[in-house]
Amino acid sequence: MSNPTATTARAFAGLILRDFRVLRRELGPFVVRVIMQPLLFLFVFTFLMPRIGQGSMMGGGTNFATVLLPGLMAVAIMFSGIAAVALPLSTEFGVTREIDDRVMCPLPVIAVAFEKVCFSALQSILAALLVLPLAYFIPSQPVEAHVSSWFMLVAVLVLASLVAGALGLAIGANVEPRQIGLVFSIVVVPITFLGCVYYPWALLYHVRWLQIAVLINPIVYMSEGLRAALTPNVPHMPSALILLALLISFALLGWFGVRGFLRRVIS
Repeated sequence: MSNPTATTARAFAGLILRDFRVLRRELGPFVVRVIMQPLLFLFVFTFLMPRIGQGSMMGGGTNFATVLLPGLMAVAIMFSGIAAVALPLSTEFGVTREIDDRVMCPLPVIAVAFEKVCFSALQSILAALLVLPLAYFIPSQPVEAHVSSWFMLVAVLVLASLVAGALGLAIGANVEPRQIGLVFSIVVVPITFLGCVYYPWALLYHVRWLQIAVLINPIVYMSEGLRAALTPNVPHMPSALILLALLISFALLGWFGVRGFLRRVIS
């Protein structure tokens, strides 16, 4: 008699391997999608603007490329995580109901949803790491970054990637496929621009109401966490607060996403 736990583990690993095979076939488009936005931002703001005489320094004498690096990594994590879950779900919950093939495997339905989040997290970590070489070769001034805490770096990368996948699950499971594009326009883009990607959260004290309002934005904690780990000389939130906020974000978005996923599958 087979062990149910072993069967579940093999089925979960099988779904992961299936998704890896699909990703391997689409590796080129994945890399292009991930690096295009960071490449353009780094080229314009850290290479082109200093060359044409525009300022590239922020308060405290820190060059803009150093401030921008953690933020661009956070954006890569968020966009990759959402795209890896929300966009496929919009197809799988469509007319063809491809999701039924996945939920027929020997796994609890919740585990199928969790597999999607986990696989998207792996893609998000890879997307964040792809930003690093761009930041070292493109800016006209060197990026002043080093790992101040490996624990903090790994913890933020893992938690941020899980949060991005959970947000993708929440969007894909609760939004109609035809409205996914609208959600990207009215939700994803605004939270990116207000996610402390291009400036540290501490500098928002000049606009106190906004500094408080953006605390509901999970990208804030991704950007600040990566600053704490990679650019400790740039002002950032306390590490414990960042990790706690990411854990809470993952729990809330994961609950909302799983609830919507179960409702769509059962219906």
